[in-house]
Amino acid sequence: MNAELIEAIRLLEKERGIDAEILFEAIEEALVSAYKREFEAKTTDNIRAEVDRETGEMRVFLTKTVVELVDDPNAEMSLEEARALSEDFDIGDMMEYQLSPQDFGRLAAQTAKNVINQKLSSAERERIQNEFSSRVGELAAGVVQRKDRREVIVDIGRAEAVLPYNEQVRLDGYNFNQRMRFYILKVDEKKGRPIVYISRSHPNLVRKLFEQEVPEIASGIVEIVSVAREAGSRSKIAVASRDANVDSVGACVGQRGLRVQAIMDELMGEKIDIIEWDPDATVFISNALSPAKVVKVDILPEEKVARVVVPDHQLSLAIGREGQNARLAARLTGWKIDIKSESQYREAVEKEFMSRFTQAVEESMDQDENN
Repeated sequence: MNAELIEAIRLLEKERGIDAEILFEAIEEALVSAYKREFEAKTTDNIRAEVDRETGEMRVFLTKTVVELVDDPNAEMSLEEARALSEDFDIGDMMEYQLSPQDFGRLAAQTAKNVINQKLSSAERERIQNEFSSRVGELAAGVVQRKDRREVIVDIGRAEAVLPYNEQVRLDGYNFNQRMRFYILKVDEKKGRPIVYISRSHPNLVRKLFEQEVPEIASGIVEIVSVAREAGSRSKIAVASRDANVDSVGACVGQRGLRVQAIMDELMGEKIDIIEWDPDATVFISNALSPAKVVKVDILPEEKVARVVVPDHQLSLAIGREGQNARLAARLTGWKIDIKSESQYREAVEKEFMSRFTQAVEESMDQDENN
C-alpha cells in the first residue's frame, strides 16, 4: 500500500505538475483532520502527522499534558496514568506517543480523502493560474476533447481549455482527438476554478504561427509589421526585412512555398497573402491590394484616405469578393481605401474638369454683365 502511495504521488507530480511535497503535506494534514473527526478532538494543536518521503509509511503522534484532573482526554492525561508508565512524570509534563492510522474508522478515512482532494484542487488551481497566466499571447498545442453547441473543450497539456463560440472558425471541424494549435487569450475564473480561454480566430494566431514556422522571424531578421484577418477565409500579413540580403516575403513563403503551406494547412486551407511592408504609404497600399495591380495611389493625409486607381479588368480583383480584399488591405495599412478603375477615374476627372470649366465660364459671363 505504501509503495503504491509513493508511486501515485510521483505520477501526479509528473502528469499534473504538482510538487510531490505539496501532496505529502496534504496527506499529513488529512491524517490530522481524520484523527480530529474520529475522536471528536477539540483541537489539533497537539497532533502531528508524518509521511516518510521514501517508504510512504504514515505516522500520527499525539501529545498529552499531565494534569491533576482530566478535562480533555484527547489532550490531557492524569498523573496516575502517567506514573503508571513512568514514576518520573509530574504535573505539567508532556508525553508524545504514536497512533496507528489504521485504527481510524470509515468516516475518518473519508475526511482524509476530502482534505487530500481539496489540497489537490487548490494546488491545481494555483498551478494553472501561474503557468498559463505567463503564457497569455502564446500558442498552445491541444487535442479536442468534446464539443457542445457553444464551446469546445481542449486538452492543452496539463490543463483543459475552453474555446468559446465567438473564437471558433467555420473551417475547423473540432472533431474528437483532433490536434490543433490555439492562441491563449486569457486565464479567468469560473465557479472558483481557473479557466484557460483560447482562440482559433484571433489575428495573432497567424502571427504566432509564422514566428514558429519562419526562423528569420523568430531571430528578428524579418519583422511582422501588421496582420489583418477574416478567420476561415483570408489573411494578409505585412513583413519587412532588417537585412538587405534577406527577402522578407521569400523567407515567409519558404522554398517551394513549404512554410506558408504548413501554416495554411494548420488553418484548414485559409488563404494567406504575404505583403512586403514599405515606409512609403503609397507603395505599401499598392502592395497590400495584391494580387491586383495598382496604377496610381493618391494620399489624403488629413482624412487618412487613399484613392487608388487600378486597370479596368482588375477592379473586381482589387475589391475582392464582397469587398474582402479592399477591406483587409485597409486594416493592414491603417488607411481608408477608395478604389476606382481607370475608366471610372477618367470619367471622374473629366466630370470635375467640366464642372470647373462651366463654373469659370459662368463667372466670366457674370463679370462681363457687371461691366
